[in-house]
Amino acid sequence: MINKLPHTMPGPVIYGAMILGLLAAVAFRILTIVEALNPAWVRPIWYFAVLGYIVFFTYRYFITEKRKRVITANRLREKVMAGEKLTGDDRELLNYVLSSVVKSKEHINYIFIVAVSLLVVAADILLTICYS
Repeated sequence: MINKLPHTMPGPVIYGAMILGLLAAVAFRILTIVEALNPAWVRPIWYFAVLGYIVFFTYRYFITEKRKRVITANRLREKVMAGEKLTGDDRELLNYVLSSVVKSKEHINYIFIVAVSLLVVAADILLTICYS
């Protein structure tokens, strides 16, 4: 029996990480526009973006490593593939991994980053054309 089963992060932590990741993504993507409009803001925005990404991707790294550790340490993949009978603890561990994937908001980050990237590229092209 496992003494302490892993758990997913609380909602505020999940949403906080998502918002930080989104803001850092926006900050990186607006740098060319900010440079054209007000170059003094480039460095502070860049630092915010880099530091935001450091925090966000460190958080994502630890979540991924925690999932992998649960799967590997408990031989969950091998048990499933071999058709072994799963214990109650095995089921709880699989539930943690699956819940963690389902609760994750990373897919929102991916869609948002692509959309903002397309908008910023279009805006930069327009600014280049209009101000050249």
